[in-house]
Amino acid sequence: MNILILGSGGREHAFAKKITESSLCKQLFIAPGNAGTSNIGTNVSISVEDFDKIKDFCINNTIQMVVVGPEDLLVKGIYDFFQNDNQLQHIPIIGPSKLGATLEGSKEFAKEFMTRHNIPTAHYQSFTKETIEQGKAFLATMQPPYVLKADGLAQGKGVLIINNLQQAQDELEQMLINAKFGNASTKVVVEEFLSGIELSCFVLTDGKNYKILPTAKDYKRIGEADTGLNTGGMGAISPVPFADEDFLQKIETRIVQPTIKGLQQDKIDYKGFIFIGLIKVGNDPYVIEYNVRMGDPETEVVLPRIQSDLVELLKATSEGKLANFELKITPQTAVTVVLVSGGYPENYQKGFLISGLETIEESIVFHAGTSQKNKQIVTSGGRVLAITSLDNNLVQALEKSYKNISKITFEKMYFRKDIGFEFI
Repeated sequence: MNILILGSGGREHAFAKKITESSLCKQLFIAPGNAGTSNIGTNVSISVEDFDKIKDFCINNTIQMVVVGPEDLLVKGIYDFFQNDNQLQHIPIIGPSKLGATLEGSKEFAKEFMTRHNIPTAHYQSFTKETIEQGKAFLATMQPPYVLKADGLAQGKGVLIINNLQQAQDELEQMLINAKFGNASTKVVVEEFLSGIELSCFVLTDGKNYKILPTAKDYKRIGEADTGLNTGGMGAISPVPFADEDFLQKIETRIVQPTIKGLQQDKIDYKGFIFIGLIKVGNDPYVIEYNVRMGDPETEVVLPRIQSDLVELLKATSEGKLANFELKITPQTAVTVVLVSGGYPENYQKGFLISGLETIEESIVFHAGTSQKNKQIVTSGGRVLAITSLDNNLVQALEKSYKNISKITFEKMYFRKDIGFEFI
């Protein structure tokens, strides 16, 4: 098969590596890709938001499957674009319809879906600038801390957790009246704060059947001990040590099964990944949010644990045959540690030479913000590399990653030294 991956981060490099391991993959293209993907496939200089150019490329290169990495393409309806075009509708898109993608594109839509299908989540109400006074009054009925979420996509920055009532009311005004998060905060979801420990559940569905992929826990804060600003993710581990069989069973029966059933009842066309952000409150799982694609950096620990042929798995998804697919997962632990540019997630510089990559042993280097310049690999983003290792336990896997990180250098390189340490 000729396969096209859309995206340019560590998630897409992880997909590329796993796809090229399949005997079903004849040619792999990544648009636009990065310095890492260029070594295992063909990078294509196309803007992922230019659907017409993607169409031309798919036709001219006989593409037989498209794997979508970023959520914004799905929210903008790339699945529907293919389905509604006579020249493209035979090409399977791994990702939901535009309606399905609204589970991530609108916090209110997701909350309404969960309420309708009795999926456990935090109590909430949503508000617009016309109902801001009701929003302030609703906040006054709640106990701190207060959770405010921009309804739309805000690059992971649209969630505020505030301890002071007046500050929460002021921030609600900043979001609704002053467009703090642009169009994403024309509507704001205010919800109760749930206290517990977070994890991610990944599900692949063909619309009727599903397979639960390995669970993962990521580390969002820039600073050690989970301090500082939120980032796109500084590292991840899989499996999640506290998610025992009893808890995993609760996730499946209370959340995964009613989610899949809800998609069918609401007639939502969905063939792709569901990334369920969860929180464990006591011994019970609650949904924080839905995402409609794989996470980053969680993909860098989830895919390496899948022993099955990924292309066969995706093909079964597109054909509605997941029920018959035997998913094999290694019991080994996977960890990834993300190397970032100094200053990230705020201002940072690009173009620094990366050295030491050729010395890495027993770990996988996934490229994120990298590019090639004069045949050398340089930094081109905030999150630069993800160093993934597998071993029999968390300690051994972490030792591998940190040992290999010591061999890599680029100017102003930063990484967290405490990924997974609360479980050791």
